[in-house]
Amino acid sequence: MRYSIDKGKVGDIDNIVDFQLEMALETENITLNEETVTLGVRSVMNDPSKGLYLVARDEEGSAVASLMITKEWSDWRASWYWWIQSVFVKKEHRGNGIFKSLYREAVRLAHEDNAKEIRLYVENSNKTAQETYKKVGMKESHYLMYDHSLT
Repeated sequence: MRYSIDKGKVGDIDNIVDFQLEMALETENITLNEETVTLGVRSVMNDPSKGLYLVARDEEGSAVASLMITKEWSDWRASWYWWIQSVFVKKEHRGNGIFKSLYREAVRLAHEDNAKEIRLYVENSNKTAQETYKKVGMKESHYLMYDHSLT
């Protein structure tokens, strides 16, 4: 099967929300609030400064995968770092190189934006995803991530 990659559109909101709900349950056993996720996805679609989605579509044009890109300014490098987030590929389409295609498009767009680097974070226990990221040429970072919940 052939897949196409393009930037997400308002008509993709429901699919992307479904992807995020399924991804959180599958990878972290978390049930997200659909209304909150819809607000979050819609906010990105309505405000490009918050990020952008790339969507993979099958031959019929149905969304089968997506990822979100956000940008972080680096004062050390005086350039952008692009972050890949919210990666999801429908189970029945996994193993077909869809993430690789999404990643290549993200790299192409990052080059156009003169970004310094593309980064992502992944759940420690998600070994399948980690192997996928290594296969496209990403390397494990020397940074650890810390957080502090404010809610």
